[in-house]
Amino acid sequence: MSTINILGIDIGKFTFHLVGHDSSGREVCRKKFSRPKLIQFLSTIELTTIAMEACGGCHWLARKCQEFGHKVKLIPPQYVKPYVKTNKNDFIDADAISELMNIHDPRTGIKR
Repeated sequence: MSTINILGIDIGKFTFHLVGHDSSGREVCRKKFSRPKLIQFLSTIELTTIAMEACGGCHWLARKCQEFGHKVKLIPPQYVKPYVKTNKNDFIDADAISELMNIHDPRTGIKR
C-alpha cells in the first residue's frame, strides 16, 4: 500500500468510512470501520493528516487522532458539499473531504 498523505473520515453513529489519498491525489485506501476497529487502525498507520467534517462527535475523534501523533483538520460541512460528485453516501463524503484537503486549504484558499 502506498503512503497515505491525507485520510478523509466520514463520521457516522456506528460506522466510520475512510478514504486515503497519496501525495499525487490518487486513492490508496477505502475502508469501513466500527469505533474500536477505527482506533486500532489509526494507532497502527504512519503519521498523516486526517480530515473530517466538523460536527458534534468529531472533537472526541480528533483528540484521539492527535494522541497518536496525527495532524487533524476539521472542515465545516459547507466547504465539503461542493466536492461531493454524485449521490450522497458515506464513502463519497469521505472522498470529498480527502479531495478538498488535497486541492487546497479550506480556510485560506491557498492551493497545495
